Amino acid sequence: MSTQMSFPEMVSDSLCGNSLVVETHSFISCMGGWSQPIPQVTSFSPLSPDEISHLVTAGRPTTCPLDPIPSSLLQTISGDLLPYLTLLINSSLTAGYVPSVFKRARVAPLLKKPTLDPSDVNNYRPVSLLSFLSKTLERAVLGQLSCYLSQNYLLDPNQSGFKTGHSTETALLCVTEALRTAKANSLSSALILLDLSAAFDTVNHQILLSTLSELGISGTAHAWIASYLTGRSYQVAWRESVSAPRALTTGVPQGSVLGPLLFSLYTKSLGSVISSHGLSYHCYADDTQLIFSFPPSDNQVANRISACLADISVWMTDHHLKLNLGKTELLFLPGKDCPFHDLAITVDNSIVSSSQSAKNLGVTLDNTLSFSTNIKAVTRSCRFMLYNIRRVRPCLTQEAAQVLIQALVISRLDYCNSLLAGLPACAIKPLQLIQNAAARLVFKFSHVTSLLRSLHWLPVEAHIRYKTMVLAYGAVRGTAPPYLQVLISPYTQTRALRSSTPGLLAPLPLRKHSSRSAQSKLFAALAPLWWNKLPHDARTAESITTFRRHLKPHLFKEYLG
Repeated sequence: MSTQMSFPEMVSDSLCGNSLVVETHSFISCMGGWSQPIPQVTSFSPLSPDEISHLVTAGRPTTCPLDPIPSSLLQTISGDLLPYLTLLINSSLTAGYVPSVFKRARVAPLLKKPTLDPSDVNNYRPVSLLSFLSKTLERAVLGQLSCYLSQNYLLDPNQSGFKTGHSTETALLCVTEALRTAKANSLSSALILLDLSAAFDTVNHQILLSTLSELGISGTAHAWIASYLTGRSYQVAWRESVSAPRALTTGVPQGSVLGPLLFSLYTKSLGSVISSHGLSYHCYADDTQLIFSFPPSDNQVANRISACLADISVWMTDHHLKLNLGKTELLFLPGKDCPFHDLAITVDNSIVSSSQSAKNLGVTLDNTLSFSTNIKAVTRSCRFMLYNIRRVRPCLTQEAAQVLIQALVISRLDYCNSLLAGLPACAIKPLQLIQNAAARLVFKFSHVTSLLRSLHWLPVEAHIRYKTMVLAYGAVRGTAPPYLQVLISPYTQTRALRSSTPGLLAPLPLRKHSSRSAQSKLFAALAPLWWNKLPHDARTAESITTFRRHLKPHLFKEYLG
């Protein structure tokens, strides 16, 4: 916190439109005197009827078997029930108590991947179906708790899961940027993808509550979370059968609103374990990626990574989590003049060997970062979808065909496509051929340029640039993750000129002994290059909506004439 406060001082801090009671204390530093104040959340503040109404109507109307009426119907009649809903939610917040009826769950096992064996129970993800009102209550707490944590910088900056402005794409962009930077500097890299077994289900409640206390959550706020965690029960639904209720003594519910945030706080201390070994890391929920870049001549790499994984395994055991070494993957990216092209790590009597490619957050990374393996997988999946859609196309209207193709094909082409920025046109040509085939399937004629215009689809290369510029806009405006914001900086001239153009970004200087081809694929290099070519109205847009409105026509004109 930037403002100094007396000891003790009670402040009312407005967070996300809600007055969250925060108490600040100070402690004596090792050098003497008072340190920066430590915030303490003592209670969650009641919400106004308008805020309750927004929470109810803005939520997805997902109906659970435990709901007495359909969620969509509840949203429709919420105006008549608003006084009762407001009393119910505010009573829970002020009393620090969650009603037991809100702590029941119906678990629906979902197969993790369609290709897995359905007879093996380990291949299922136990998603908890919770009542609509219980998730509404969780959202009321999530808004206040998230704002407190973010405003006091208590969240792990290397955790991209469940944060506004963060996504799997920004997480992957952060990881690939680190790997490409190392390659540009002629360093080798190792990327280790950790796999946890049933991570959400084994969270120890006492350790979690102790962690929350260390983060300054106390009083009725702490009591509310303790009530939320304890006394939970679940039933497993399979086909037409439902099991008897069972008590749930560990874990946070998968499918809940608060569960992901609580899990990220539970694992926050893992970062210090990784950093103590000189490795960097990035997380998305329970997916953890370790990155270690080193000179090709370093012959102690395997030992250092093994030592880090051993300490991670000890930390996991202490926190009642299990590191699944059988599914942990290792990707070795050799640097220039690397004397070896293989790497094997030994930890807990298990050997983790390097592979040519590894799947990370839905994207297949290869050891050259060419993304050729991922492009092949995407085109293969899209061809299969187009084949099936083509079979039913005579039964579909043009509008229905377009919606179906956009949902099943174009979404696959667009997923994390900013990672492909800087690749040559020949590399992304297979994706463009898929888009051409999809456009022809919608309209049933062949002139692709006019089809893309009619569908308002940017060509694949243009859409990659579009996505990169949207991320750059967020970095310029401060809405993107901090790890993207630090990659770019505004251009400042040494002296004022009448011909100077505002809103430009400083180009990335070519470092000495760096690979020009590797550096040219960096977000830090491409974002300023493309940004500075945008029209003035786009660069100075006040909102992302206005920015998109200027950007897309500009790219249409550049790529389609």
